[in-house]
Formats: sequence, structure tokens, C-alpha cells
Amino acid sequence: MLNGKYTNPGGSGRGSGGPLAYMRRRWGSDLPLATVGITLICILVWLVQMIAYLLRPQDYLTVLVNRLAFAPALALRNPWMFVTSMFMHSTNVTHILFNMITLWVVGPVLERFLGRWRFLVLYLLSGLGGDLGLMVYAALVPSGWSTSAIGASGALFGLFGAILVIYRRMGMDIRSMVIWMVLNFCMPLIVPGIAWQDHVGGFLAGLLYMVALDRIAGRARTARSFTVRWIGIAIVFLWVIAALAFLCNMTNPIPFM
Repeated sequence: MLNGKYTNPGGSGRGSGGPLAYMRRRWGSDLPLATVGITLICILVWLVQMIAYLLRPQDYLTVLVNRLAFAPALALRNPWMFVTSMFMHSTNVTHILFNMITLWVVGPVLERFLGRWRFLVLYLLSGLGGDLGLMVYAALVPSGWSTSAIGASGALFGLFGAILVIYRRMGMDIRSMVIWMVLNFCMPLIVPGIAWQDHVGGFLAGLLYMVALDRIAGRARTARSFTVRWIGIAIVFLWVIAALAFLCNMTNPIPFM
């Protein structure tokens, strides 16, 4: 499943040299449009945020917390929060700068490996998984209902989980990557205010989605079957995330209606 083309992951990949060699051959031949698009959206949204914050700081914060950031207590009443939150960042420039640099470390590699649409679906499902992580935490720890979060971190950690599966599948040494991920997971212990629940949820969503692509869609014998399978997997993941969100919301102190 490389760059939108069908291959059997158990085979040698398209052409000689296996999937890793094919990925290398494709490197530089296609612009990672999905990664570029995500980056531009995040930057444009951040600029709008900055303008709104400078012009009407109090109104900006009210709208942000109650309408746009992901607030577990309000998420099912304002379902767009699941999406808007993953494209927004704090007014601190280091937040968006670090996230966009991280996106460009792993984004182009994954996009060229998976293809644009599968990469975009992976990114979005990972972001939704991060949101779900916040809801699961709120369901377990009541104080979690009063929190809110913004940022692409959940989606980015999902990309980490996916690329971990891919590299492991190729038999590559992943020890350094695992150490780097552990350090990132430990970051909330050093830097306050980081939504670690978002990181965990996004990582698990991306990892499990990539495993499903490899184990289920990757066993398809035709390109058509492969396409049907990966779209089906995406729909199932979306429904599971929605069902778990509704289940978590049962302990929400704020009535749904």
C-alpha cells in the first residue's frame, strides 16, 4: 500500500528492492500535498487566532474555550470541536512552531508511503483519537470534564504510532525511535499544561489504524479490494471513536440536551 498504489506487504513491493526501496524511489518525485495543506491550515488558523486575540482578547478566550477548543464537557453538544481543536494552537509561537516542525519530520515520509488520502485519514483519525483520550480521562477522573485543549499533538502522536508499525514491519531498528517517543510522552512531567491524554489517545489510534491497514487491507489480492478494505477500516474506526465518546459522555455532569 504505497503512495496510493496496491502492493502486497508480504511480498517484495512494487518492483525490486521491497517496500523500503520503493519508498526511497518515490521520495522527491511527489510533493506531499496533504502535509503542505495541513501546515497551511494550521498557520492560517493561528494567524486568525492571533488577530482575534490582539483585537478582542476577552471575546477570543470565551469563544475559544466554549466553541472551538476541545472541551470534553461540551464536545457532544458542539461536535465540530473534535476537528477545530486539532488545527488550533496557543498564541505562544513555540507551540505551533514545534508541532509544525514535528509534522514535517514524519509527515512527508508517511504520506509518500501511504498515499495522500490514506495519510490524511490517518491524521484525522489520530486527532479524533486524541480527543477521545481526553474524554476517556474525564470519564475516569471527574475533574477532566473541566479541562480543554487545542493543538495538533494528538494527530502527530498518531503519526508516530503509525510510522513505528511501518518501520517494525520492515524489520528496521526502532530502538532510537522508541526512546524518542518515550521522552516525548514524559514531557508533561517537565512542562506543565500539556494534555498527555491527547497524546496517548492519538498514539493508540494511529498505531491501531496502521496495524489494521497492514493486517486487513494489506492482505487484499486486488487494488479494488484493497481500496474497499482501507475505506471500510476508516469508517469502522470513526464509528468506534464516536461510540466510545457517547459512552464516556454518560458520566458528563453537564446534560447532553
